[in-house]
Amino acid sequence: MRNRMLSILALVFSLPAVGLIWEFQSYRLTDPFAAFAEPAGLMRGCTDIPEAVALADTLQTRALRIERYMESLDAKKAEIAKAEAALRERVAELKSQKAGLQSGRDGATQAVRNDIDRLIALYDQMKPAEAAAILTNLPSDFAAEILMRVNPETGARIIAAVEPRQAALLTAEMGARSVRKR
Repeated sequence: MRNRMLSILALVFSLPAVGLIWEFQSYRLTDPFAAFAEPAGLMRGCTDIPEAVALADTLQTRALRIERYMESLDAKKAEIAKAEAALRERVAELKSQKAGLQSGRDGATQAVRNDIDRLIALYDQMKPAEAAAILTNLPSDFAAEILMRVNPETGARIIAAVEPRQAALLTAEMGARSVRKR
């Protein structure tokens, strides 16, 4: 019984408060936290009570602070949106630059591969004695790389034409390169 009575009293007292809040918010539905300079009827009959006047001033001050805070939040949101747009623009620019660099790098790598293929084809066409004479004057790692890429029959004839000490060095270098690639 007591709980039912409390519920009824709460309902009776809350309905006028809801109506009053609804009336205040109907002025500006889009901005419920906006402060009003002098809400109509708020202080009617209460101007002689100092506590009510102080409370009304405090509430009005808080409402103004909230309004300013909401305005600063809106300004910060706008700044963040502007910064996000600038970042998106910069990311798109960097991606396009990266794609351009990648395509240039791929083109340069392909050009190097084409040059190496031409060089290997050249050594494949040479006489083994001539190729051996040239390879002995090259750095051993470069000579080993060439020998690894030429046709195996041609490479065998070239190594056979190289002096034994140099042939052993080139063979060891070729074996070491094979191990490093794995």
